[in-house]
Amino acid sequence: MEKVIILDFGSQYNQLIARRVRECNVYCEVQPYTIGIEKIKEMNPKGIIFTGGPNSVFAEDSPSIGKEIFDLGIPVLGICYGSQLIAHVLGGVVKTAPVSEYGKTEIEVDTTSALFKDVDPKTVVWMSHTDYIEKMPEGFVNKGHSSVCPIAAMEDVKRNIYAIQFHPEVMHSVQGQTMLYNFVRSICGCKGEWKMDSFVERTILEIREKVGDGKVLCALSGGVDSSVAAVLLSKAVGKQLTCVFVDHGLLRKNEGDEVEAVFGPNGSYDLNFIRVNAQERFYGKLAGVTEPEQKRKIIGEEFIRVFEEEAKKIGAVDFLVQGTIYPDVIESGLGKSAVIKSHHNVGGLPDCVDFKEIIEPLRMLFKDEVRKAGLELGIPKNLVFRQPFPGPGLGIRIIGEVTAEKVKIVQDADAIYREEIANAGIDKDLGQYFAALTNMRSVGVMGDFRTYDYAVALRAVNTADFMTADCAPLPWDVLQKVANRIVNEVKGVNRVLYDCTSKPPATIEME
Repeated sequence: MEKVIILDFGSQYNQLIARRVRECNVYCEVQPYTIGIEKIKEMNPKGIIFTGGPNSVFAEDSPSIGKEIFDLGIPVLGICYGSQLIAHVLGGVVKTAPVSEYGKTEIEVDTTSALFKDVDPKTVVWMSHTDYIEKMPEGFVNKGHSSVCPIAAMEDVKRNIYAIQFHPEVMHSVQGQTMLYNFVRSICGCKGEWKMDSFVERTILEIREKVGDGKVLCALSGGVDSSVAAVLLSKAVGKQLTCVFVDHGLLRKNEGDEVEAVFGPNGSYDLNFIRVNAQERFYGKLAGVTEPEQKRKIIGEEFIRVFEEEAKKIGAVDFLVQGTIYPDVIESGLGKSAVIKSHHNVGGLPDCVDFKEIIEPLRMLFKDEVRKAGLELGIPKNLVFRQPFPGPGLGIRIIGEVTAEKVKIVQDADAIYREEIANAGIDKDLGQYFAALTNMRSVGVMGDFRTYDYAVALRAVNTADFMTADCAPLPWDVLQKVANRIVNEVKGVNRVLYDCTSKPPATIEME
């Protein structure tokens, strides 16, 4: 399978670059810059992309790479820090810019370049740099500039090396996707064969070969990712699969019964289904814990222990299946990249797991690709496009210690919020929305009595890929109705807030 690899030099946009390449129907993977030349040769990519990063190429201990990568004959595209690194390694000069550039910037490009085919001679891009390329390496030609950046793009066509000072992957770069398409499809020569029908077919065959006549246990949460993973495994190995649904007491209101109705004995799928009610067990483990990373890891380990116990009851289970997806993997830490949060089924796994192997069939897919795979598998749209829900559940939508009382508060508030969003007919327009419980208590008044209760925070975002997100401008009358209902109907709440923060700097979840 043809692929492009993205070498990560600490960019906050590494996932976004990968997502944009996938939109060109080209498979790609994010790898740490320390991967090594031999591993790159082994992967045999059609192209290589260097990401941006927060460092200066001439700073001590800055991420770097050897010249030999440019001798492989594989097309290379450097973005921002990646472009400066190309210049620095190949003998150019990089210096601190007299004027830094941040935000939307108009540049002029040479449209005779293969990289800028079908791009306007003047186009708006997203800049974010304090260093700049003062002198190009030998063999390079200047192909773009802005009013303050003399070398915004350069190329060495003979060696198939391209470098751009801006970020084509972000939506603010108006024709950035065209540039990336030109690189992976024209310059790298990729055919664009990465499509969901071929992925599903190939994955089913690979799983069938891997599992053989072994027994498989699937960790089924009822969310989009685990549901798609379960149906994919069911298609591959049939009755060799047992789905274990752990109700950890951190689900949305009535969700445990809803999951059982879909996947249980009377549901739509012919699965071996086991429901484990472990609410008190999880509450006990989380008692007194307030730090979100610790909560994630506790929930992750306890999930595994429950699955191990159920596997022993079934007998001789070889494989554990999880609905891990690519953002989970990257956000849990990739090489030298910063850990944003440990996902319960990635960074939250305990060191010792009593299974022969863990199968993660969706590990290399983004959320929208998972949904496409679900549709390809024949899963109903209402399940495929249901609201995303994190594996640790309400444990990370409750700030501070998790208690049964707090869980009920956030369940009831969230149910009201989701009901009113649906009543307003705007549920299909939002990427994700939910209620969270803050750890703040404040004075209020109800009737003629003083209250000292919790504040609920509402969150709603618009996003195409869940890697970046903007706060959704919800209608004020909807917010007002939700707030009124929550404070009147949910015991223990006297204040409702709306979170207006984008991602970044915040994450979508509130923890």
